[in-house]
Amino acid sequence: MIQRLINLVPEFNLIENAELLNKSVQCWQDAMETGGWDFDDLDRIPFTLLIPDTPVSFLTHTRAVTQIAVESAKIMQRHYAEQYTLDFDALVSGALLHDIGKLLEYRRVQNATVKSDSGKLLRHPFSGAGLAIKHGLPDKIVHIIAVHAKEGDSGYRCPEAIIVHHADFMNFEPLKRA
Repeated sequence: MIQRLINLVPEFNLIENAELLNKSVQCWQDAMETGGWDFDDLDRIPFTLLIPDTPVSFLTHTRAVTQIAVESAKIMQRHYAEQYTLDFDALVSGALLHDIGKLLEYRRVQNATVKSDSGKLLRHPFSGAGLAIKHGLPDKIVHIIAVHAKEGDSGYRCPEAIIVHHADFMNFEPLKRA
């Protein structure tokens, strides 16, 4: 299952630390199993329930956010290396896992994706952060997941979390307005 997930989401290969890569993939695997999703579902689950009939899947959104975050971070590192250093492994893992809680927040009812009972109580930043803690991911990655959405607007975001937050909303806002 691990290799199949890496093949489906090649951005996992951007994580250089083998232990972090393994924990990140295991977190995805756990979320899929706990939420009752299979590989084919990843391209059918809408990335959001806030845009009716969105044609963009959970898989496409996650990959796009990760790619935008990585490219933005490369540009920022070129220009601001003297001001701060970015942890690219944490950035990639955090971007790949930023919406992982949606696999618990959502469930499939017939041909529709709806909020699960758990999702009615806990939005995906909370359940995603919990999954990351369960899998022993570093605090910085838990932080990126926890603060990537509106829940993080009034608090501190590390540089990697700022990048993932903006990459996420760069994907969401234009689609919301389309």
